[in-house]
Amino acid sequence: MEQIKQKWGIIGLALILIVGILTGCAPTSEQTNGNANDAAIDESTSGEDQSQKSAFPITITDDSGEEITIEKEPESIISMQPSNTEIAYALGLVDKMIGVSDYCNYPAETADVEKVGGQDMNAEMILTLMPDVIFVTDYHHQNHDAILKQYEEAGISVIVIGSESSFADVYETIQLIGKATGTTAEAEKLVADMKERLLAVEEKAKQVAEKKKVWVEVSPAPDIFTTGQGTFMHEMLESIQAENAAGNQEGWVKLTEEEIVQLNPDVIITTYGYYVDNPKEGVMARSGWGEVPAIKDGNVHDVDSDTVTRPGPRLIEGVEHLAKLIYPEIFE
Repeated sequence: MEQIKQKWGIIGLALILIVGILTGCAPTSEQTNGNANDAAIDESTSGEDQSQKSAFPITITDDSGEEITIEKEPESIISMQPSNTEIAYALGLVDKMIGVSDYCNYPAETADVEKVGGQDMNAEMILTLMPDVIFVTDYHHQNHDAILKQYEEAGISVIVIGSESSFADVYETIQLIGKATGTTAEAEKLVADMKERLLAVEEKAKQVAEKKKVWVEVSPAPDIFTTGQGTFMHEMLESIQAENAAGNQEGWVKLTEEEIVQLNPDVIITTYGYYVDNPKEGVMARSGWGEVPAIKDGNVHDVDSDTVTRPGPRLIEGVEHLAKLIYPEIFE
C-alpha cells in the first residue's frame, strides 16, 4: 500500500511540474497583443512600401504627344532647359541631377553639374552619363530627332517639354516633371504656393485706382523688342492692374523709338541689365524722349530677366517685384 502511495505521489508531482512548464511557456495577454501589434506594423510598413513602389511604372504623355513609360523612379536626370532645371531643383532633385544645359545658371549648385550642350546637345557625353531620364525641348524634338532616338535605344527615357507662355502652362509642366520623377506631392505643393502668392498679388492690386501704362524692353536700342500678348510679362502686368503699352501686339515684337515715344508710358521696365551696363541711364539719355512721363518722373527700372521670362518657379518672384516697382504705394 505504501508503495502505491509513493507511486501516485511521484505521478502527481510530475503532473504539477508539467502544468507549470506549460503555463510558463504560454504567452501572456500582453505578449499576445504585442505580437499582434508587431504583425500589424509589419503589414502597415509593407503596405507603405508597396504603395510607394506602385507609383512606378507609370506612363506619361509629354508635350510632343508621345507616351513614355518609366519603369522605376529615376535616380539620374539631365535637363536641357534652364526653366526645367529650376523646376527639378525646386522639387528637391538636386542629388539626382547629373547634367544640365550650358545656359543653366540657377540655382548656384548648377555650376558644379556637368554641362552637356544647349540647342546642339553633346550626345556623346549624354550617352556616357546614361541618365535614367532626360528632359529636352520641342526644339530638340523638331531638329534632333535621330539623336533622341539614340537615347531611347540606349534605355534613356526622353521627355519633351514644350514652350510655355502662361502661368497655367508652367503649372502643367511642374506637375508633369513631378510625375515623371516621383515627386508628385512636391510638385502639387509648389504649384499651390505659386497660385496662392499670385492670388495675393491680384487681391492687393484691386486697390489700384488708376492703371499705369508700362513699356517693357527686352533688348536695348537700336533693335528694341518688347512683349505683347501671349507672354509672361503681359500676364504679369494684367495681374497687377497695369496696362501693357504693347498690349495690342502679339508675342515678341520690334518697335521703333518713334513708335514707343507715341505710346507715352508711365513706367519703363528693362530686362537686359545682365549684359548692358546702366540700362536706366541709357534709356533716360535717349534723344526725343524727354516728354515721356516715365522719363520725366524717372520711372525706369531694370529687372532680372530670368524672373519675368523664364517659365519656372521664380515667375512669382517676378510678379511680386514688378508690383513693387510699378505701384510702390500699394505693394511696398
